[in-house]
Parts: sequence; C-alpha cells; structure tokens
Amino acid sequence: MTRSFLFGTDGIRGTANTHPMTADIALKIGMSAGQQFLRGDHRHRVVIAKDTRLSGYMLEPALVAGFIAAGMDVVLVGPLPTPAVGMLVRSLRADFGVMISASHNPYQDNGIKLFGPDGYKLSDEIEQAIETRVAQNYFDALAKPDKLGRARRLDDAPGRYIEFAKSTFPKSLTLDGLKIIIDCANGAAYQVAPTILRELGAEVIAIGVEPNGFNINDGYGTTAPQKLCDSVVHEKANLGIALDGDADRVTLCDEQGNIANGDQLLAMIATHCHKSKTLRGSGVVATQMSNMGLERYLATLGLTLARVRIGDRYVVEHMRAHGFNIGGEQSGHIVLGDYATTGDGIIAGLQVLAYMLQDGRPLSRCGQLFAPLPQVLKNVPYTGLSPLSQPQVKRAIAEAEKDLAGKGRLLIRESGTEAMIRVMAEGENRPQIEALTEELTRVLGA
Repeated sequence: MTRSFLFGTDGIRGTANTHPMTADIALKIGMSAGQQFLRGDHRHRVVIAKDTRLSGYMLEPALVAGFIAAGMDVVLVGPLPTPAVGMLVRSLRADFGVMISASHNPYQDNGIKLFGPDGYKLSDEIEQAIETRVAQNYFDALAKPDKLGRARRLDDAPGRYIEFAKSTFPKSLTLDGLKIIIDCANGAAYQVAPTILRELGAEVIAIGVEPNGFNINDGYGTTAPQKLCDSVVHEKANLGIALDGDADRVTLCDEQGNIANGDQLLAMIATHCHKSKTLRGSGVVATQMSNMGLERYLATLGLTLARVRIGDRYVVEHMRAHGFNIGGEQSGHIVLGDYATTGDGIIAGLQVLAYMLQDGRPLSRCGQLFAPLPQVLKNVPYTGLSPLSQPQVKRAIAEAEKDLAGKGRLLIRESGTEAMIRVMAEGENRPQIEALTEELTRVLGA
C-alpha cells in the first residue's frame, strides 16, 4: 500500500461517501488510532470536533464507534475551529484529538485531521503506523466488553475556546470604536468568531454565518473574499476578516477593500514581535510558496525566512525543532507558537488588530509592508498517474527553470489534497512568468 491510500499533507481528505472518505474507513481510523494511543491503565479520552458539512453527520458517529471499540471515551464538542481541538486536547489532558473537516474545500469533500496528546498534528511516522493498521485490518486488540469507551458532549466547549482566544489579545488594548466585518465561510467558526470580536469591544457585522450543510466555503471565506471586501467598503468598516471552513486560515481586507494575504500577515506579526522583542528564532518559518518580497523585507530587519515543504504541519515541525514562534503559509495558515499548536485564523487576526492599534494607522497604511514580486499560480487537474513523470513535462520544467535562473523561482508539485498539479512561477518580469506558466500548464494538461 502506498502512502497516498489515506494520508495527504493535512490528514485524510476526499469526496464524502467515496473512498477513502467513507463511514467504513472512519470506523477503522477510530479503531486503529485508538489502539495506537492506548498508553497505560487510565481511562483514555479523545476529543472530536467538526465543521458544518452534511457529511459530518456520517463520519462523526463512525469515528465515535471506532474509538469506543478501542476502549477510548469520546468527548464531542460539535462545530468548532480546528485549532480548538489542539487547545482542548491539552486542556482536557486527552490522549487524542480529531477534527472532521476538509478546510477550504467545497461541501462535497470532507476530511479527518488527527492530533496527538500534545495538541500537535501527528507526524508522518505515526500516520503511517495508523495507516498500516487500517490496511492490515489489525484490530485484534480491541477492548473487552467491560472496557468499552463512552461518549458525552462537552456543552461549554465553545465558551472555553472563546475565552482562550480572547486571552491572546493584549489586555492593554480594546476593539472599542472599531467596526469589523467577519466572514465565517458558513463554517466551524460561525458562532465563536463574532462572539470573540464583540466581547473584545468591536462593532461586528457577521457574514457567512448561516450554515445549512451545503454552503460551507460557497461564495464566502478565504477562497472567495469579494463579498467581504464589498461589505467592508459599503459599511465603511475599519477592516474585514475572512476565515475558511475550519478557521485555521485567515485573510484580511483593509478599509479600502484591499486584501492582505498570509505573507503580509506574517510580515505584520513578525514586525510587531520583533519590535516588542518577543520574536524567537531570529525570523519566520514559511513554505516554498511564500513570496520573495517577504524574504527581502525580513532581511531589512535582520531577520531570516526559513522555507520548508508545503503544509502547515511541516511549518510547525520546523518551528518546534529550531525555536521559532512565528510561521505560516501564504494561503493564510498563520501559526503562533506562543498560543496555538496549529494555524489559527482567529488568533492571527487578533494579533494583526493589535499591531494596527499600536501602530495607530489604518490597515491600508500600516499593512502593506513589502511589494510582492509578481507570482502566477495555476492548478492543472489530472486523472490516473501524475503527469510529472512524463519526459516532455520534465523537459518543459527544466527549460523554464533555465529561463528563470537568477531572476525568479519555479515550484511545481502535486497537491496533497486533490488530483491537481500546482504550478507557481515567480519573478521580476511578469510577462515572462505568465508565458512560462501558460506553457507549463499546456504541457501538463496535454
């Protein structure tokens, strides 16, 4: 069995009710993950949250049954952001955590994200061990009848996360006098995010807060920020905040309707922490997708940009291994190690608000800290085997890299969550990178 059977760059993901996102696989994941994390004679406990997709009603009970069969008690918390799972696992001293979500994907998809007892996403090695159990149907160590787990709901879980998120905002500051548009993508944060901002003093207009099982990320959230931008301008708001379906990503919009992506957010937060002498690791951790403009800006502050492979999990691993406390992705996964174990869109948004308030200027003036180099992104769907192994594709990539040598970057990779080839070209000459991207897209799709 190959690794692609189940786990991608962010857990397991696929179209709901088709392999591997089926009730059968969810049941086996619960059993095998439960067995993997049995560690002693105490009552074992797993926290399970989800977003607002219809298929969550199928996957959640299947996972519950699997964990109970393995001898784990289950704590159900309902719709909550992914980072709340990491927080609750540690707060409840649980042995495991699960988030049922496909993040920014449409409602047809769903996913299973797994967290260890330390609140961090699992390593490749542990995921592989779980996958091996599933593949081999290795369930001979299931609990005896008197050792089966139990399930219960934690009714105050949203309140616990709300108080935790508020505690990350400087006590010397308030959001009084600010009008903020919050777009929750009809997803997991539709209740908690507006509450957090209101309790910190802001006047809040919430959009994307009417989930129906089908409309998550549909025209709202980080992948479709136009409604947010229009609302900010129309309502004369100070800024807008967009989250994705599970609220581990964030995009901000300034008062003029201009978007600030993850790279600009990293620049703002790093600048704030650098000035306050709370930045650790002498820089920021990001992925190969982050713009060279961010790297050049950080260098002017005497800071470094450490690049890792795509995936917020790898950002976190590098942060922990090398003592960084800020990392993230251009897509809006912002990881603040002083507060959270994974990307948290709400907490990242609060830190940018603190930066703006302390700067004293509107986001349009204090939020664009560097001019990004032109960057072109294309997605090329495929069926069957990846086209990256084809000789003509390899030749086209080599020629493009030769053309960009010393003047830009080229990054071509398989998506970890979809049957797509991601093509990114970056450089100082926009017509050149647009032409290169167009040619590569043509070759990949041929």
